[in-house]
Amino acid sequence: MGEEGLDGRLVAAVRAGDAESVRALLEEGADPDALDADGLPVLCTAVAAYDDPVAEALMEGGADPDRPLPDGTTPLLRAIDLGSPAVFSTVLGGEPRLRLPEEARERHLTLARTWYENGAAEELRRRTGATGPAETVRVQDDEYSHVDQVTLGGLTVRAGHGAVLTSLEWAFRVLPPVDELVARGLKYPDEDHVDRWSATWILSRRRSKETWLAVTAFRHHPDPAHRRFVLDFLRIRSLTGASDRNSYDKEESELFAAWAAEETDVDVLVRVLDVFAGYERAEREAVGLRYAGHPNPRVRSEVPYLLGTYGSPLTPTARTALLALVRDPAPEVRSRVGAALGTWHDLTPEVSEALLSLVRDPDAGVRGAAAAALARSPDRTPAGAEALAALLDHEELLIRLEAVYGLAERNDPRCVEGLARIGPLDPAFDDDHRRSAVRRYQWRMEEEASAAAEQ
Repeated sequence: MGEEGLDGRLVAAVRAGDAESVRALLEEGADPDALDADGLPVLCTAVAAYDDPVAEALMEGGADPDRPLPDGTTPLLRAIDLGSPAVFSTVLGGEPRLRLPEEARERHLTLARTWYENGAAEELRRRTGATGPAETVRVQDDEYSHVDQVTLGGLTVRAGHGAVLTSLEWAFRVLPPVDELVARGLKYPDEDHVDRWSATWILSRRRSKETWLAVTAFRHHPDPAHRRFVLDFLRIRSLTGASDRNSYDKEESELFAAWAAEETDVDVLVRVLDVFAGYERAEREAVGLRYAGHPNPRVRSEVPYLLGTYGSPLTPTARTALLALVRDPAPEVRSRVGAALGTWHDLTPEVSEALLSLVRDPDAGVRGAAAAALARSPDRTPAGAEALAALLDHEELLIRLEAVYGLAERNDPRCVEGLARIGPLDPAFDDDHRRSAVRRYQWRMEEEASAAAEQ
């Protein structure tokens, strides 16, 4: 089939939102800048449809985001106009600071800033002359964040221009004041808004000590929303890692220890303890012990993971505190204790008995967490195997699967019967590690039998 036919099929695939076919046609030789019926490249079609997967396929296939269009714009400028951070980030392409001359960079920044400062509805009124209220609906923009989609005067945009502006500034290495980025992130109260995500992400990329100090200073802000923003920033930094040169592990550990002692808002305190649990510092245990008797169960639920470090034994003081929480009146606390007991490689007789008692807890959620912890724990006692076997007929599927998994890891033949009793599973469980553990057990038994036969 000729090039014209390939391009026609590409246009159809883009319109249909079929990213897989778009990729296949590009591999066959279709033009990534093929024109749609309106005379615009198909990348503009994907941008207008907020079709990030198709836009990504076109960009990977060589589509030009800077191609001049009849109205004087480009696909990238149109992506900025339409305000979807997900689509914009895809169409931004590689090395935009080097690719675009200074005048073009300033044009892009001005466009994004105009939309953000005016607001989507007001900018639509200015452009269309329409009056009356705008129609606004919340939509998911990417896997993690949402944004308002605004329609007025026959035009529709997404109000993610704050995130677009923040990302564009970073791409061009324009560094606005930290206070400005924090204000952008907190403009909308919803913590899943694209503007908040972009602000925290970009600030976490700015690894200077000045940025770290400026952001963490907001932990003293009287508004809890600002303090939660700091925690989001610190969590992202810890998850994305840092080089030795710009790691502030010690400073952050000291900050958390002081913050935990001072915080009065329960929601913020819970988050402080949760993030602090990710830092392997000696101060964690003292903080955990301080809050082991806190009146709020949400706070006590954070204590177990402050009292130990994965793969290390508990101190006697931490062990005593953790065992006391086994009897906590709140199921959510006992559930976290059960998960922690299986994590620490500290299965003394006391700890083992406590974990087994939680497997028999009257609350189903506690039993499930304890069963999963026991299955993964280094406990290889007969009592542990019997406790798992007792769960093979449990009314909850996931608890039965945990029991099967734990028995398979202990080379206990009852895992095979347990899985058989569960019966057919949904295809979503085809690659489930608990089911796979039974197959690995069977292979081990077959190999052992074959080796024995050869001797």
